[in-house]
Amino acid sequence: MRFESPDPWETSERTFPREAPLKEQLAFLLNYAVLAPSSHNTQPWLFRFHHDQLELYADRTRALAVVDPMDRELIISCGAALFHLRLAMRHFGYQEVTELFPDPELPDLLARVGIRGEAKTTSEEQALFRAIPGRRTHRMPFDEGVLPDALLAALRRAAAEEGAELHIIEGRYSRSAVADLIEEGDRVQWSDPHFRRELAAWVHPNRSRSRDGIPGYAFGMPDALSYLGPLAMRTFDLGKGRATKDRQMAVSSPVLAVLGTAADEPPAWLAAGQALARVLLRARMDGVFASFLNQPIQVPHLRPKISVIISTQDFPQVLLRLGHGKQTRPTPRRSVDEILLPSRDWAALA
Repeated sequence: MRFESPDPWETSERTFPREAPLKEQLAFLLNYAVLAPSSHNTQPWLFRFHHDQLELYADRTRALAVVDPMDRELIISCGAALFHLRLAMRHFGYQEVTELFPDPELPDLLARVGIRGEAKTTSEEQALFRAIPGRRTHRMPFDEGVLPDALLAALRRAAAEEGAELHIIEGRYSRSAVADLIEEGDRVQWSDPHFRRELAAWVHPNRSRSRDGIPGYAFGMPDALSYLGPLAMRTFDLGKGRATKDRQMAVSSPVLAVLGTAADEPPAWLAAGQALARVLLRARMDGVFASFLNQPIQVPHLRPKISVIISTQDFPQVLLRLGHGKQTRPTPRRSVDEILLPSRDWAALA
């Protein structure tokens, strides 16, 4: 059985099929899970029904072998989708119960999420849920101005609730030092033709019908230039210009922050993804956007230097910049039909 699903960005909570069979209700909730962020918008997740539960699988066919050889960011991305799913369940009145890595013999099976009765959501959970459709990765410069201390404290609490720590990079020296690492990371990555080819494969023209990857408009490219962008990325080392731009972006952003975890293995990466999703949605509650400057985390010899700069023993997982900016278009998403694996349990859930 297949589900006819619209563009997930156009999902309205008013259309939740309250009187439909459980499988249709759970499939509806996946429209919110797939709105989570992912590296290069690869959307590296798959779901499957297992009796009355949903299973989350890592889709290794969408791995980024060059920039993410250990699938660390892939699992972080899946963690973000997991948090969106859990949040949607609670919003629609379900008490969710989640089991992480439930089968050691299936390393791609990251979680099982089931339902245990009814839930009463908090006002913050409701606000987090309603922030999902407005969340974007904002790749353009942010407006000037500082973010209030109360919001930064709320973002730290959001990360901690999911088992991670958000380190706000404070002080001119520390910000400049991290910006230097971002600049160096750009130069290292763009000098590698394998990196350029991998990135170009996920960058699409503005009018592409692809439902994954990054359209040119997300980088501010007009339609005509968006057709040439992937070719230029593959062909030329644009690292010098990109490094200068990203360094300035880092220095001028109202907030730079590092999301870290005490361990550096798949359970920690999955926790980092859930923490990332909660942080991003909590920021959107206050109209704040975020984007990623993960270059120094992706380059192995630079990653430990971040921990030194921010004086922590945590493993850096995500480097964020945050601030206010104009609303941008969302990047495309695959439909629920495309990420829901066939199951032998359809009849049992009917």
